[in-house]
Amino acid sequence: MKSFRLILSSVLFLLSFVPGTGQISSSPWTAHELDSLLEKKRKESGTVGLAAAIIIHRKVVWMKGYGYADLEKKTPFTPHTVINLASISKTFTGVCMMKAIEDKKLSLDEDINTYLPFKVINPYYPTQKITLRNLGTHTSGITDRTPIYDSTYFYGGDHPTPLGEFLKSYFDPQGKFYAKENFLNHKPGSYREYSNIAAALAGYIVEQAVGMPLNEYSKRWIFKPLRMKQTAWFLREIDPASHSKLYDNQTDTLKLIPWYGEATYPDGGVRSSVADLSQFFIALLGDGSYQGKRILQKTSVETMQRYQFTPENKPVNVDLSRLNSGIFWATKDKATKIGHGGTDPGVKTEMLADLTKDVAVILFSNTTLTDKALFKYYFGIYEDLWTYAYALKEKQRR
Repeated sequence: MKSFRLILSSVLFLLSFVPGTGQISSSPWTAHELDSLLEKKRKESGTVGLAAAIIIHRKVVWMKGYGYADLEKKTPFTPHTVINLASISKTFTGVCMMKAIEDKKLSLDEDINTYLPFKVINPYYPTQKITLRNLGTHTSGITDRTPIYDSTYFYGGDHPTPLGEFLKSYFDPQGKFYAKENFLNHKPGSYREYSNIAAALAGYIVEQAVGMPLNEYSKRWIFKPLRMKQTAWFLREIDPASHSKLYDNQTDTLKLIPWYGEATYPDGGVRSSVADLSQFFIALLGDGSYQGKRILQKTSVETMQRYQFTPENKPVNVDLSRLNSGIFWATKDKATKIGHGGTDPGVKTEMLADLTKDVAVILFSNTTLTDKALFKYYFGIYEDLWTYAYALKEKQRR
């Protein structure tokens, strides 16, 4: 199931946006008409709740929620409703990694075994080093082996298995989950395959380098400076009253999904609200600061977002006209968007900006939909938001 979601998420990201959609001089709707349109599509899709924000020139200019965070109690889903971000969490892991590099505790191009208490060696290429740059661009040669990766979910609370324990069991030849198939038969850097476990490993390396759990390090260097009071890595750190329920609407019966945690939490475990995430995204779209509070130096932000692949140095399976990569930062040239998205049970999230970084849209939903409904409604709503965003930008310009 989890492997399918990863493939689906990548395909949707590549196919959902096309150049030329959105940049128009006026909106076809008033604000009231937009509300009616989004609410209509929400209901038609079977989405229980959603919220969104529009950011123009690094300021939130529109933010609203629709539907319910708890359908039974009729609790509204608002921009302050908390939900797990799924793979958008990787951008937080990336920021933590870049902060540790700023502090000279890590290097993008050092062998990761320099920092680990166990060895990570690709059995197909045992003499080739794996680097943080490889982990951050999904070119490490590490793969998410099914069904082991699917078992990283724990329904009912935070996962009881410590991050380091799971990773050692996956990478140590004596480990419970070790297999040669945990790696690809490709030299590190030569082939791109999206890997959550590689992202989790990067988060663990940060922990080893800074001598602090990732959730505490994030709190110190990201959440507190940006006043992200509704953001944390673990369920135990979140007020349950603020956390949305999660739903599955892929059959005739709407199902409630229990809250869950992941053993590989640096790949998708951050919980936040649209309002909080907007502050983080604005910092990354600028020089690394938000309202005078800095989380990264400008040069670190530029490194994180810089195209890592070039015609002379790229994975063999990457078409640069369709895809490039930063450090845990996605760039899709055909899509004309940068940032990240996420897909998990009961969760669909997007946090993307155009290439100018002048316009950005964040969209959360708390319901897993059929593929058809996801394409037609979720991404239809997202395109509506982009249309409205460009109209607001044009209105500001006049």
